[in-house]
Amino acid sequence: MEDMMGSVAMMAMEMKAAAYDESYSVSMMKKTMDTVETEAQNLLEMMPQVPKGQYVDVYA
Repeated sequence: MEDMMGSVAMMAMEMKAAAYDESYSVSMMKKTMDTVETEAQNLLEMMPQVPKGQYVDVYA
């Protein structure tokens, strides 16, 4: 019986650790996505503005 209790306790600890790892990974992914979004906005701001009615040649 004691061995079974130890197994249950060990499984609970492993599940808690897995949940922590997952939440850490999600947090890091969100931070990375925020950083990429900020960098994309900065790049768009650095691009020259095209007057309305003109087209940009994307193949050039």
